[in-house]
Amino acid sequence: MLSNSVIGGVTFALYVTILALQINPRYSLAGVPSLAATLILSYGVHASTGFYALIVFRQLVAAEIISPGWISFRFLVWMSSGAALVGSLLMWVNLRGFGPVLDVDAQRRMTAGAIGLSICAAVMVVLAIGHRWTRRHSSRPGAAALGLTLMASLAVPLMLRGPGTGPARPLRWSRPPAVVATPAGDRKVTLILFEGASLDLLAPMAAEGRLPHFGHLLEAGASMHVATIRPTQPGPVWTAVATGKLPFKNGIRYAASYFPIAGEEPLEVLPDYCFSHGLVRFGLLRQVIHTSRDLTARPLWALLAAQGIPVGVVNWPVTQPAVEVRNFLVSDQFETLQQTTVDMENAGAIWPREALPGVVAAAALAGRDQPQMAGAAGDLVREFVGQTCRADRAHEQVASYLDGRDPSRFLAVRYECLDKVGEYFLRYAVPGAFGDVSDEEVQRYGAVVASNYATADAAIGRAVEAQRPGDLLIVASGFGMEPLGMGKRLLELSLGNVDQSGTHERAPDGFLLAFGTDIAPGRHPRASLVDLAPTILYFFGLPVARDMDGFARTDLFTRAFTAARPITYIPTYER
Repeated sequence: MLSNSVIGGVTFALYVTILALQINPRYSLAGVPSLAATLILSYGVHASTGFYALIVFRQLVAAEIISPGWISFRFLVWMSSGAALVGSLLMWVNLRGFGPVLDVDAQRRMTAGAIGLSICAAVMVVLAIGHRWTRRHSSRPGAAALGLTLMASLAVPLMLRGPGTGPARPLRWSRPPAVVATPAGDRKVTLILFEGASLDLLAPMAAEGRLPHFGHLLEAGASMHVATIRPTQPGPVWTAVATGKLPFKNGIRYAASYFPIAGEEPLEVLPDYCFSHGLVRFGLLRQVIHTSRDLTARPLWALLAAQGIPVGVVNWPVTQPAVEVRNFLVSDQFETLQQTTVDMENAGAIWPREALPGVVAAAALAGRDQPQMAGAAGDLVREFVGQTCRADRAHEQVASYLDGRDPSRFLAVRYECLDKVGEYFLRYAVPGAFGDVSDEEVQRYGAVVASNYATADAAIGRAVEAQRPGDLLIVASGFGMEPLGMGKRLLELSLGNVDQSGTHERAPDGFLLAFGTDIAPGRHPRASLVDLAPTILYFFGLPVARDMDGFARTDLFTRAFTAARPITYIPTYER
């Protein structure tokens, strides 16, 4: 019983190993032993335990007790069928989720592998049903067919996947040659990024007059939904925005890289729908957070700075350590590093380094000005989202200080508070989606989401006031927020996470609001994350690179603007 359970468990772990290889096309076959060993120690052990429990249960309730051999066809045919069916299902759902951010060849290979495993799973099911139908205690032809099908189910997807394309080449931060020495005019682009903000939440509040500045942008500016990518994590999402390229081109496919036990080659993506993050939690995978050195494509601010446009960037993901730009850059790790004992002067959290004393002073001033919410709601807010919301105010203050010190023509600031607020307080803002929220809880915590959207609205108001004729203001959300589904709620409850109520796991749309003299007001067709960088290049009169995955959304602008500024192209900005 135990030996057959172990064979079934190891088989399932090998299917998960092949899945991990398929969604990580750069991972070489040389690293398979360490990866397979890691997954056998996790998925293999758990699957073996599950199979053994099923066998014991069968022996307890069945009229006939079976005494299986060390390798029993009658047991393995059912175990292999179950493992193959679950493995093929995992491949299909991961292909659906991660396929759009894989290159065409990797998609084709993964699709072929999923088809091959599905066929093998169907053959195993037929063998299992046939054996049950004939009620034969032994079947050498059936056992031989099972063995061949089992080997094919492992070998075919692995062969179709190929040996791997090898690791990506990190970007060399040499400055590309200028295409246009100094783009005409002095127009400025202000880019305000909200994480986890949802148009479905803010639009009703704006219509009621509770978010006047958002409402003004919706009425007098251009608006559109924005399709995001999976995984909906800050690193991959905002790097795609910054580069105009999908993750397989820009090098950031996940929040971190993950190294198996005794492995030297990292996984770029973890499989979905199989609790893979538990491997990180329990130390079976070593996590290394991405840095700016991992980029394989140039971000927008590097392109603009190379063309003579002064830029300012605050709190954009994957910018630590901060690289040299024309004007300033404050990395997404600045606030975190400031709370530690690290040497800030040499931590590389900001550029230029000589601005550090003023930046620290501005951040400290924002902390003193942080408004407080009284009562039980205030205690809960401080516990779950207080630090993140304080950091938002610090980032706005830092951006204001640095932009006043060295004015930029491209200013981008990212805010994270709405994402954290949505994760923990969405159930009180939309209680009908949950059904188990009391009137007392709604009265106590129902205003938390609205109050933080009002804070974001005030930041929009300050940006609108600072605009000049010809300037462009873009407010963007990389992904939205939606209520946890029933299954996910039960899972989080079983893991002890009873407070989370909002999620963006299923990649809900973000949004884009554009406002300025040259913007054509109205609702526009759905955009993609990777359209933002080409659109900003177009606004500045710079060519769009043909190797970008996005398109310049010229429909945002007035006819007079587009008539005077035809779109131009170059092959790439990378060389």
